[in-house]
Amino acid sequence: MGSKGSYLITLPRRGSGLVLRVDYARWGQTPEDLRHLALSAPHARTRERALALFDITQGRCATRLAARTGRHPQTVMGWVHAYNAQGPAALAFHRTGGRRPFFAHSAKPSSARWSARPSARRPPHP
Repeated sequence: MGSKGSYLITLPRRGSGLVLRVDYARWGQTPEDLRHLALSAPHARTRERALALFDITQGRCATRLAARTGRHPQTVMGWVHAYNAQGPAALAFHRTGGRRPFFAHSAKPSSARWSARPSARRPPHP
């Protein structure tokens, strides 16, 4: 536990005695930088991750934080480990696949095609 690069520290607490730590100093940041990111990030998931890390820097329990936000505790702990290993860029949300949202910005919804003027529509098939 005390090896270099370990992000778990022991504190005299009730329970397991292990506390997850956000290593913001490694990336030249402060807890206020995480708070600022939580308030200004362009994507809601990035804001959620930054706010969770800020809360952990303020002494909040990652497991309780996960329960309060509806996330699995391992998800929140994964955010901490990713941040500690990769820095602030690890908090940014990146779409990884799956169906596009119904009203994506780049896609024209099908309802827009059918709302065109009748003269712009294709004639029915005979």
